[in-house]
Amino acid sequence: MKIGWIGLGNMGIPMALNLVKAGYELTFYNRTPDKGEELAELGAKQATSLTELVNQSDVIFTMVSDDNAVKSIYIENGILSQAEAGKVFIDMSTVSPQTSQFIYNTALESGVKYLDAPVSGSVQPAKDGKLLVLVGGEEEVYEQVKSIFEPMSKLSIYLGNSGAGSNAKLAINLLLGITVQGIAESVLFAEKQGIKQEDMLTIINESAVGTAISKMKTPSILKNEFPAAFALKHMAKDLRLASETMELQAVGASANKTYQRALEKGLGELDVMAVLKELKGDGSTSL
Repeated sequence: MKIGWIGLGNMGIPMALNLVKAGYELTFYNRTPDKGEELAELGAKQATSLTELVNQSDVIFTMVSDDNAVKSIYIENGILSQAEAGKVFIDMSTVSPQTSQFIYNTALESGVKYLDAPVSGSVQPAKDGKLLVLVGGEEEVYEQVKSIFEPMSKLSIYLGNSGAGSNAKLAINLLLGITVQGIAESVLFAEKQGIKQEDMLTIINESAVGTAISKMKTPSILKNEFPAAFALKHMAKDLRLASETMELQAVGASANKTYQRALEKGLGELDVMAVLKELKGDGSTSL
């Protein structure tokens, strides 16, 4: 199957690279063409338009920032209506379940196939091909394309009808947001009682509540540096989408408010762990 790839952000580039390295013939399109230089060096082709990309591909992936970007590609640019019947479109962006269902229904009307397949994992798992792919849509379509997910992921999971993948992604990121905020609150509580950050983080990581995320974020907390592995602005967006999908329980609602405040204070481009700065009452560039 010939692959088309739309969207070469921090996640899109390594995911597309893994497909090329696995031997897939891939054509890419991005609004900023020079982002595809590494792909081109490995033999991928650059399309000059979305229409050209769709015409040259059997399966088209999109990996972009938000609902508006997804709607722009699929609806405003009309790539679904322009495509030949039977082509498969797979959106790996994190968007609302309502957006996924809307595009799925539009795809059906156009005679093409559509899956929502957002991923769980940040940039390093994307580079390592260790993402989790969360799939919603028709199971028959998933079975048709699931082998393509293998170079990008350690596991793909079929979850049900259109929108199921998007719902699962919001659910896992709700847990992530709560967990990161919990780590930050624990460290700040201990610090105010005279316990050093490094000691508290050792306690967390060596105890039953230690997780991969607590260990991953320990160096950034200790260095007081928060380069974005998963930008806080994306967490704020995902929690907002979750709250719009259904009323959150107390802990989730609290996390949503915290990340929205952090976003308003200009912390969006930093890593999600920079929520520590908001909880400490510091919206500046240092703790």
